[in-house]
Amino acid sequence: MRYIILRDDDTSAFTPVDCLERLYRPFLARGLPVNLAVIPEARSDVCRPDGQREEFIRDRPGPARDTLPLAANPGLVSYLRGEPGYHFAQHGCHHDYFEFDRRDRAGIVRRIETGAQRFVEAGLQRPRAFVAPYDRLSRPGLLEVARRFDVVSTGWFEWRRVPCRWWLRYAWKKMLGQPHWRVGSSWLLSHPGCLLSYTRPREGMLEAVKRAVARQQLTVLVTHWWEYFRGGVPDERFIGILHQVAGYLADQPDILVISFDVLAGVRLPAGEIRTTPPAEPVAAAN
Repeated sequence: MRYIILRDDDTSAFTPVDCLERLYRPFLARGLPVNLAVIPEARSDVCRPDGQREEFIRDRPGPARDTLPLAANPGLVSYLRGEPGYHFAQHGCHHDYFEFDRRDRAGIVRRIETGAQRFVEAGLQRPRAFVAPYDRLSRPGLLEVARRFDVVSTGWFEWRRVPCRWWLRYAWKKMLGQPHWRVGSSWLLSHPGCLLSYTRPREGMLEAVKRAVARQQLTVLVTHWWEYFRGGVPDERFIGILHQVAGYLADQPDILVISFDVLAGVRLPAGEIRTTPPAEPVAAAN
C-alpha cells in the first residue's frame, strides 16, 4: 500500500470559500482528505523577496488591519468546520518572509503559541501538524516546532539546520535514503517539490505525480490554492489537471490518501516508511 498526503498551503482569512470548493469538491466527494496548511493570522502586506505582494492575499473580509486572524472570516470558518474532509496544519503564524528561519527562540515560541490560539478562537482544534512558510526552518525553529507538533512537513532537511543532538539520526536517514524520519514522537516529512504548480509545464504534470507516488511508500503532494486563480481568473486547464489527480488517487486500489492527523497517530518506527530508488531525480521545492 502507498500513502498520499495532499497538502495545500496558504489558506487564511483572505481565502475565498468558492476557490477551495471549486478545487477540492472532487476530492471530498470521493472521500479523499485534504490537508490545508492554514495561516492563523495572516499579514495583509506580506511580500515575496522580489517585493511583490503574496498572491494568497485577496479582498479583505473585514476592517483594515495589519494582520487578519482566521476568525475574522466567519464564512470561511463555517465552511471549514462544516466539511469533515478538511484537515488542518498550522502554517506559521503571520506568514512573514522566513518567519521560522530565525535564531530568536523566544520569538519562534511566541509565534507558535499565537498561531495555535488563533485556531482555537476560530473554533478549530489545535493542529497536530506544522508547515513553515516557504518550507524554511532554522535549527532553533525545527527544534521548537518538533517539540510541539506530531508532524512537521517541509521541503527538505539540511545538516546545518538540524539540531546537533539529531545528527546521528539524520546521518542514518541519509545513509538509508529515507525522505521521512522521526525524532521522539514527531514525524519529519519531506516532499518531492511542488509538482502541482503553475511554474511547471502542464504537459506531463499528472505523469510527474504518478512517478513521484511510485517511488516511495509515503508521498506528500504540495500545491497552493491561489495558483489556480492567479489574478482572480480560474486557470481551467490547471484545475482540470488537479481534478485528474483526484480521479487517479481514488481509482488506485493500492493507494490510500490520508491526513496528517492519521499519521500523527501512527507509532511505528520511522523505518517502516520505506522508499525505492528513484528512476530519475525530482526537483526540490522552491
